[in-house]
Amino acid sequence: MKAHFAPLNVPFHRRLQTIAVLQWVYSFLGLAPTCIFLFFYLLFTRFWLVSVLYAIWWFYDYDTPALGGRKVPSLCALKVWEYMRDYFPIKLVKTADLDPRHNYVLGFHPHGVLVAGAFTNFCTDATGFRQLFPGLSSYLLMLPLWFRAPFFRDYIMCAGLVPSDKESARYLLNRKGGGNAVVIAVGGAPEALDAHPGTFNVLLAKKKGFIKLAMEHGADLVPIFSFGENDVYDQVENPRGTWLRYIQEHLQALMGVSLPLFHARGIFQYSFGLMPYRKPIHTVVGRPIRVKKIEKPTAEELDALHQLYMDELSNLFEEHKGNYGVEEDVHLNFV
Repeated sequence: MKAHFAPLNVPFHRRLQTIAVLQWVYSFLGLAPTCIFLFFYLLFTRFWLVSVLYAIWWFYDYDTPALGGRKVPSLCALKVWEYMRDYFPIKLVKTADLDPRHNYVLGFHPHGVLVAGAFTNFCTDATGFRQLFPGLSSYLLMLPLWFRAPFFRDYIMCAGLVPSDKESARYLLNRKGGGNAVVIAVGGAPEALDAHPGTFNVLLAKKKGFIKLAMEHGADLVPIFSFGENDVYDQVENPRGTWLRYIQEHLQALMGVSLPLFHARGIFQYSFGLMPYRKPIHTVVGRPIRVKKIEKPTAEELDALHQLYMDELSNLFEEHKGNYGVEEDVHLNFV
């Protein structure tokens, strides 16, 4: 395959955008292993005290991720995230007000390969979440596995990332006074295996844990659909029933993380690499669904709210798909 190289006269601001996304891709794919290696490597050097002191700090700080983390607004407001936003570009679209006196569970769909829209919109200030929804603080749930990586755990907490377990979400939703928005990529790692360009498969038909969480805390549900999320990477074809999908699903069940074989473009050429394509992402935040607090919901109550949520997500998709190049005869496919 002949490589298609980038021209030498690429504007400087576009190079800055590429650098911004490059560091994000590396942070997502390689920073955790690097931090683990560094932690153990330092133990065998004259800087061993750094790892020892960090281990002591880690012991005392172990529960912080499950207690709301340690979000640092100044880090979320760095210029680098604006360059990342403009690379695609990514835009956050508001359809209704969210009352800051309430707590919310925001369901993000689809997961995509690297959840670029969820991170940029809800972990940085680049797309104006705090201006569009004043009084709300957003927290994106991430696999607990990543909070076991030394140094890396502190970095991701600074962006408002918290573990995707019940204890972490409950802590935020139990806060009095409202103003907390827990963002859940509902399809999770398994949905990443369906993240092919032009597809609209949503892993939701049997996902009811986030619905139950909202009911137990009386947190309003908000459906979100991110148009273009699946278009920024190509993925090796892996239909259900194939040997590749079989291996991917079993590895995901074993390790907790999925391994989509994805690719897009490179840094200096457009033919192949792990840099995402410059495809627009429009993340549309739907209207809130009022949820009555029921500490022990029945199966019927859970099913009814789950169906209402799916209906609202489908309506959100149908209402806005024409604005973002989706054909009229294309509909959401709930898996």
